[in-house]
Amino acid sequence: MYAERVLSGMRPTGSLHLGHYHGVLKNWITLQHEYPCLFFVADWHALTTQYDDPHGIVGSSHDMLVDWLAAGVDPARAILFIQSQVPEHAELHLLLSMMTPLSWLERVPTYKDQQEKLENKDLSTYGFLGYPLLQSADILIYRADKVPVGEDQVPHIEFSREIARRFNHLYGREPGFEDKAREAVSKLGAKRARRYDELRKRFQQEGEQVAVERARALLDEVPALTPVERERLHGYLEGTGKTILVEPGALLTEASRMPGLDGQKMSKSYGNTITLREDAASVTQKVRRMPTDPARIRRGDAGDPDKCPVWQLHQVYSDDACRDWVQKGCRSAGIGCLDCKQPVIDGILKEQAPMRERAQPYLDDPALVRAIIDDGNAKARGLARETMRDVRDAMGLHYR
Repeated sequence: MYAERVLSGMRPTGSLHLGHYHGVLKNWITLQHEYPCLFFVADWHALTTQYDDPHGIVGSSHDMLVDWLAAGVDPARAILFIQSQVPEHAELHLLLSMMTPLSWLERVPTYKDQQEKLENKDLSTYGFLGYPLLQSADILIYRADKVPVGEDQVPHIEFSREIARRFNHLYGREPGFEDKAREAVSKLGAKRARRYDELRKRFQQEGEQVAVERARALLDEVPALTPVERERLHGYLEGTGKTILVEPGALLTEASRMPGLDGQKMSKSYGNTITLREDAASVTQKVRRMPTDPARIRRGDAGDPDKCPVWQLHQVYSDDACRDWVQKGCRSAGIGCLDCKQPVIDGILKEQAPMRERAQPYLDDPALVRAIIDDGNAKARGLARETMRDVRDAMGLHYR
């Protein structure tokens, strides 16, 4: 069996905003204390929609990495790397493309959605059609069994699981697999061997999932099995073969609660963002200029916080006492809109202060970022090479 491992990545879009922090980075920071983690800059993915203007990708990647470090992603606890600097991603993507049915790619839910949203771009390209497969290669090459995603991304994880399953079915049967598997069964002892065969039959003939779990638990009781024999018996149990690529699982994350300055979701495309390290004067000015309840034309007019974008930010940055003060003060016209906005400004600046402090050494010496990434690239490539060695062996592509 393979160790637990988390993988996640972001397209390089330059400096990140507070929506990225609340939607992704806070979760990464928690996960890095719980599992071995790999976080990568998905620069090849950026080319699927930015192929006509790639020159800003390197600079955007650097800015994004500084923001990761500023937010608290720790290179001592997680491997940080750049996708294009681990060319094994491309090799696995190519090999997987040889066995992936075209219909599987065309049915990915986001394929037509993105084409409609980005109708000003010509996305009738091989790269755009194949990006879910590249995404699968990103995950499968590290045998990552946990991928943090929102609900809308779950189909991509299921797609990756299907790809891993198909690969293992096609290439996981080493020469003499059946004989080697039966030889391993004989090591279980007569009683366990009969029980294993019974559970195998129940799963393969009746689809009884609990039989798989019981059979795996039975195998765990036999320390005399080698790791290779254990893998063979898992594959024999499920009717596949040796597990070359691990089926990933989705770690569901909550949708970001971070609203933008206009009440919509915070997004660069809406022009309603505050960046992670934006200076205090700019933050103050942006929040002070936020629209409020249109019913409050004059200072003495009563308002309704539920109709005001500022109230949404109070739900992120204010405690219960402050929110109660806002509700009562706004509805009675006891406080003005600028009074209401000040606690939000204070909350954002307080959140940003440690980010600016952590970022400063990397801004003063960009070589520090390069050193972290060089180290991460090397570690990631070591893991990727192990997988590709097994993939080539399984496909018979080792020339000796």
